[in-house]
Amino acid sequence: MTAPARTDRGSEELIRAEEPVLAHNYHPLPVVVARAEGAWVEDVEGRRYLDMLAGYSALNFGHRHPALIEAAHRQLDRLTLTSRAFHNDRLAGFAERLAALTGTDMVLPMNTGAEAVESGIKVARKWAYDVKGVPADRATIVVAADNFHGRTTTIVSFSTDETARSGFGPFTPGFRIVPYNDLAALEAAVDETTAAVLIEPIQGEAGVLIPDDGYLAGVRELTRRKGCLFVADEIQSGLGRTGHTLAVQHEAVVPDVVLLGKALGGGIVPVSAVVGSREVLGVLHPGEHGSTFGGNPLAAAVGTAVVELLETGAFQRRAAELGTVLREGLATLVGKGVVGFRARGLWAGVDVDPALGSGREISERLMREGILVKDTHGSTIRLAPPLTVTAEELAGALGTLEKVLTSS
Repeated sequence: MTAPARTDRGSEELIRAEEPVLAHNYHPLPVVVARAEGAWVEDVEGRRYLDMLAGYSALNFGHRHPALIEAAHRQLDRLTLTSRAFHNDRLAGFAERLAALTGTDMVLPMNTGAEAVESGIKVARKWAYDVKGVPADRATIVVAADNFHGRTTTIVSFSTDETARSGFGPFTPGFRIVPYNDLAALEAAVDETTAAVLIEPIQGEAGVLIPDDGYLAGVRELTRRKGCLFVADEIQSGLGRTGHTLAVQHEAVVPDVVLLGKALGGGIVPVSAVVGSREVLGVLHPGEHGSTFGGNPLAAAVGTAVVELLETGAFQRRAAELGTVLREGLATLVGKGVVGFRARGLWAGVDVDPALGSGREISERLMREGILVKDTHGSTIRLAPPLTVTAEELAGALGTLEKVLTSS
């Protein structure tokens, strides 16, 4: 690891310094990271931690992956921003390769995951009016309960998480919420006004909830039959995390629109995208949607380097192979403080016996043992290490989890 920027303040002092000046919209674990490389981070006192969260999948390729850092450095020396008022020499190549990787026709580049979701909603509504013929301002979008698509005003309008919603109304109309993994409920909610069904192929914030086999294929069949779009939010589940480029590929499903983010920026810059068919994304015309930073040359350069890593298939295979190690290791912990888990690739939601502590408390105990994870809700923690993690590191993390649970 390279040396961190000099500071004479320790972790406790830096944490105290944040209190009066930062809005309290996060409750981070009490660790102050100063540098990182691969699957490891180091705090200001020099203590090392295995990162088993990977920035909620934004760091799929680990911290400071050499190919991504090199791409960023090269571009920083040339050009960083033009806005979309002009063309730049990196965007076309990025869009072409991302479309090829995802098997789609067109790319709408944006910045953050929430921005990709908002853009997907706008595109779906525009398609409903221009192509499907839904009367003006009557388009509806069907979503799943316990979803997490971001925290903008519109997105929390269809959240079922009261912490995300309370105090932020009035809410945006036009959404119908049905239970996740319930095709019958979904069918009952779709009608002639439905523009799209928007779901996560795996619900990350809900606890890495994996639907039954056939659910995603059923969503695809239903949306085709009913004449509406299937929009898959792959911001956390996509780009190698589950052992495929996209999580929908576990059922060989091709949505009309896919939302990407997090790992697309390689942990260096925020990069997101809406990718989909020409029939759908082609409904946008100049002036109807935009982003000053969306598709900027630096983002395109880093995004292209990310796509290059995924084009080989090596990271997808690695996630699948190490996913077996993760599942088998978690299976041995059932009955030893773990009451259940769900895992696909290098992504797992682990339900801890509530008698042993909340997910937050378990995360703090693991932190003290040099392992960084984060809770989702209740006594559930999530594991999402970088795809560069080794089998030995995984085994060590699971051994530490067993130690924490059995010594509680």
